[in-house]
Amino acid sequence: MFKQTNLKIVSFGEILYDVFGEEKKVGGAPLNLALRTRSFGFETTIISAVGEDKNGEDLKKYIEENGVGINNVITDPDHETGWVQVHLNERGSATYEIKFPSAWDFIKNNESIQNTVLEADIFFFGSLACRNEVSRHTLFELLHSNLGMYKIFDVNLRAPHYTIALLKQLMDESDFIKFNDEEILEIANELGFQSSNLEENVQFIAQITNSKGICVTRGKHGSILLWEGTFYYHNGFIVKVVDTVGAGDSYLATLITSLLTDGNPQKALDYASAVGAIVASHPGANPDIENSAIADFLKKDITEQ
Repeated sequence: MFKQTNLKIVSFGEILYDVFGEEKKVGGAPLNLALRTRSFGFETTIISAVGEDKNGEDLKKYIEENGVGINNVITDPDHETGWVQVHLNERGSATYEIKFPSAWDFIKNNESIQNTVLEADIFFFGSLACRNEVSRHTLFELLHSNLGMYKIFDVNLRAPHYTIALLKQLMDESDFIKFNDEEILEIANELGFQSSNLEENVQFIAQITNSKGICVTRGKHGSILLWEGTFYYHNGFIVKVVDTVGAGDSYLATLITSLLTDGNPQKALDYASAVGAIVASHPGANPDIENSAIADFLKKDITEQ
């Protein structure tokens, strides 16, 4: 699928355990992004923090075993490794109770982190990692340290851990923004734009920020992409949803790496939609996905019209 995999990718933010009842699975949107891009063969590093506890040790071991660089995962002796209680409804859609504070709220910049970002081609970040001043300050330092890297803002609205003013700052720092449909409508409305038309909301965000690329996921209805002034669409693959945790992260990881290596927006959107659908049809955020499974999805004419 990828014409080249020599891009250096860095993902910043929370790493944690998603807790489903008595079961826990590795998660956190930045880590999900890093694991998926690494699975495609890209050199990938995660910047985060864990506690001085067994969960932290287990997370670092898992990340390293999956080929993602952990040199910039700080061990914080004063705070626990993060976890999230995940609640699924009958359709597999998730709501979250997020532990605060967690170690990843206290990501402090250092020389190793700075040097890693200076070499990055792609930099993923999200809004949740900004809920505490320490990690927020580090993130903005890093965003300003390498003006040449391609910066992707993964919007994850988790009340009460955001403000509209902060979201606007993060959007202004971004080359590309990923929303779901509820998120973009809420943010655009709070910024004074009142329309229920999704394309109009996308164009509004593009006009008031520095972002030239925007994608919006729409659950079972697929997604839309604004790329170089043109809209692209995918109507979504029909799958039996087990849970939606991490599906959007794998979608975004696939979309960005496809766009920046292949340059074909519709092909990238199709490929990302297939990967997101496969993740939603499996438990947890990071199922193994064979290239053959993705190819099978792309061969099937089962999209909703």
